[in-house]
Amino acid sequence: MVQTKSKTTEKSTKIKLSKSDMIFNVIIYGIAILLIFITLYPVYFIVIASISDATKVSGGEIMFFPQGINFKAYRQLAEYRQLWVGYRNTVLYAVVGTIITIGVNIPVSYALSRRKMFGRNFFTFFYLIPMFFTGGLIPTYLAVQQFGLLDNFWVMVLPFSVVPYYIIVGRTFFSNSIPEELWEAAQIDGCGYLGFFFKIVLPLSKAILAVIALWAAVGQWNSYFNALIYLRNAELQPLQLVLRNILISNQTISSMSSGAAAVEAKQMADLIKYAVIVVSSAPIMCMYPFVQKYFNQGVMVGSVKG
Repeated sequence: MVQTKSKTTEKSTKIKLSKSDMIFNVIIYGIAILLIFITLYPVYFIVIASISDATKVSGGEIMFFPQGINFKAYRQLAEYRQLWVGYRNTVLYAVVGTIITIGVNIPVSYALSRRKMFGRNFFTFFYLIPMFFTGGLIPTYLAVQQFGLLDNFWVMVLPFSVVPYYIIVGRTFFSNSIPEELWEAAQIDGCGYLGFFFKIVLPLSKAILAVIALWAAVGQWNSYFNALIYLRNAELQPLQLVLRNILISNQTISSMSSGAAAVEAKQMADLIKYAVIVVSSAPIMCMYPFVQKYFNQGVMVGSVKG
């Protein structure tokens, strides 16, 4: 009797879709699959084109499967010493830059979130100004030059480590997540400002720390403009600038050739373009599935809660 009732309950809980609902679901799933294909196919094409025969790629014969598989472009990139120097520099810039970015933005965010802080509104306004107005490239260059940071490792991680957007997002997070009553309770237990920040606030703020760290790391990995302006030493250039130089040099070689040599050089230059995209994107693409939840969380973290 009990089993019969449970079966009846299970059947009653199942909602039978109407014909129109089924058609609607089919359309929605079809659109979703189409969007996934449109999004992923360019990435897939770049990967298969980078390992296919250059003649077939230039002839438009590559669609869904690689043909004439070879790794000439990757071998040429691997033989380029500056590529590995750029990788080393980019990893260092990403690691050191992320640590410094967190170290300078998180304390400011927390300080601005405390309502009893003297001059809180003034400092908040002070940090908001750079979000809308900047001094311009030439004044910034002169300031960097006066501090002796030109052609220096620290020019990639120090001058641009303060990010007003990170500060505003962090301040909103701390305002909503760390109540003043928690500080008052810590005071009763004899906890000071530094102890409260390091022992209580930071352990409770892993979400915002992870989000800002990821934003900073990805920004450092993709950064090339600052290196283009402030670095001249090839031993300090990041990966993105090295890859840019490789593309320019290959285009120059192909334009200087003539006849069959020009065609071959152009085809090889195209293969190297695809290989360069794969090489520069692969680390971030491999990391993203493991940190996707933090990126998704970053969309809402620090938002105003009602």
